[in-house]
Amino acid sequence: MQDYEVSGVDQSDDPLVHFALFSDCDPVTFQDAVKDQKWQKAMDEEIAAIEKNHTWELTDLPKGQKSIRMDVKSAFLHGDLQEQVYVDQPLGYVQQGNVKKILIVCLYVDDIIYTGNNSAMFDDFKQSMMIEFEMFDLGLMHYFLGIEVAQTSAGIFISQKKYVREMLDKFQMANCNSVTTPVEHGFKLIKDHEGRKVDNTLYKQIVGSLMYLTTTRPDIMHAVSLISRYMENPTQLHLLAAKRIFRYLVGTINFGILYRKEGNFGLLGFTDSDYAGDPDDRRSTSGYVFMMGSCVVSWSSKKQQIVTLSITEAEFVAAASCACQAIWLRRLLEELHYHQQGPTPVYCDSSSEIKLSKNPVLHGRSKHIDVRYHFLRDLTKDETIDLIYCRSEDHVADILTKPLKLAIFVKLQRLLGVCSMENTI
Repeated sequence: MQDYEVSGVDQSDDPLVHFALFSDCDPVTFQDAVKDQKWQKAMDEEIAAIEKNHTWELTDLPKGQKSIRMDVKSAFLHGDLQEQVYVDQPLGYVQQGNVKKILIVCLYVDDIIYTGNNSAMFDDFKQSMMIEFEMFDLGLMHYFLGIEVAQTSAGIFISQKKYVREMLDKFQMANCNSVTTPVEHGFKLIKDHEGRKVDNTLYKQIVGSLMYLTTTRPDIMHAVSLISRYMENPTQLHLLAAKRIFRYLVGTINFGILYRKEGNFGLLGFTDSDYAGDPDDRRSTSGYVFMMGSCVVSWSSKKQQIVTLSITEAEFVAAASCACQAIWLRRLLEELHYHQQGPTPVYCDSSSEIKLSKNPVLHGRSKHIDVRYHFLRDLTKDETIDLIYCRSEDHVADILTKPLKLAIFVKLQRLLGVCSMENTI
């Protein structure tokens, strides 16, 4: 063996000489690592593990604080840190836009409520408003426009107990006997041309008062929608139907909606219809529900504007209306920087409806359906929504389209998140 020496070359200022020692080792810089698919995959997995374990949260760097850049291995992140440590985001994985500050302000005459995702912004907004106007800070919201809010460890509970009591007193129904459902199972309300007329103004006041209550009581939405169809010529039959809703409220004054803290907060919907449910004009009723987490955030019960010729058509019309609301809600959530991943699931109990929205071959059998409802196919194709089959007994939107038996009504009421305040403790 002989040793060989390279002479005549000045190596002191050439950095490549030092890196030559690592030519067969791990990449030294990020730029080198991203060129290798193996290392790119390893970095992706590392970041995914960090996000899964909620190792850090994005925030603005406070004044007076310094950030550090470090190589964090998830294997050493199972201990609890007592100190606050600010770390720069890794190269190549800097998330833009996820830390945008949001402040939502609601103003009604001289009452203001606000919410958002940054406590410092709350303080700045509050101070700026107090400088400009004479006002008082009442703390966390407890009451606003007739809606009572209770913020507990279980979540946020909204109700209208005080409003219900005042309404019952106003219409002299506070001492009536209670019933378990707002509409009797199988009951059909008709125009009743031969019935005894009642005070038109009084009836409209009742309907209007009950309509505002549906803000926190989706369980009476269908019943209120039903009696609202007869405001022009109400009779004693219609007034008795309205009074039954009051009797139901007597036994459920403390009910409201509980928005729990835990759960999957992705948007999902339910759509249903009651085919030819109106005896007078044989129009169907559309109903939809949208939920985030374990509670309802949007709901509707409305008679369709056309006469449908089949159950499939009625369901398809209802699904199209539901899809419009899904698009609006998705856009609203995007404005709040809460982007939905993938299509919004929409559950229905009609397999024919699902086939019709996905299979253009059936077009020849569905020409009687108005063309404007066929945009549902495009939404399905574009993966904006995804129609999924759901059993009727688990279909939440059923409570918004027809009178139900007590057991089913109570079950769907619970699935909506409607309960009494006592059940939240």
